[in-house]
Amino acid sequence: MIVLVGMMGAGKSTVGRMLADALGVGFKDTDSLIENRLGRPTSQVFKLFGEETFRQHETAILRSLAIDNDVLATGGGIVLRDENWAEMKRLGPVVFLDVEAQRLQERLRKSKRKRPLLEREDWEDVLAELLKTRRPLYLKADIVVEVDTEDFSETILKIVEQLENHGQK
Repeated sequence: MIVLVGMMGAGKSTVGRMLADALGVGFKDTDSLIENRLGRPTSQVFKLFGEETFRQHETAILRSLAIDNDVLATGGGIVLRDENWAEMKRLGPVVFLDVEAQRLQERLRKSKRKRPLLEREDWEDVLAELLKTRRPLYLKADIVVEVDTEDFSETILKIVEQLENHGQK
């Protein structure tokens, strides 16, 4: 399994689907798996049960996954728990999609998807603080790929090349 990590808005789900298609494998998304398990969107899970409950479900989902050839997109905060790192590394190489702060802001501004942690007036400040806290954690990934374009096909090529350099795929 190839595990994608990075900030919300980094393109993990989009890149994950494209990478899975390019490799001819399946695609999984931890947020979708949680939504299926709980029968409600992640934004509702956050509002009704809080972030801690959401994080507990994230960890449970990771533990339940078998090692396979699929691509897994994760939620942006999955890196906050040490136990999640052990599970992600168990599943396969972890790839950090590294997007600079300004580009993340632009993407999130255009996005129609609800981001529970950013549903506030000062969301840009919150995003900057989350990035400051999480970036050192993302850097624990096996592979770091800079996403410096909106052309995700270029990102896919970078990931495949890095995986080959690491003896994967």
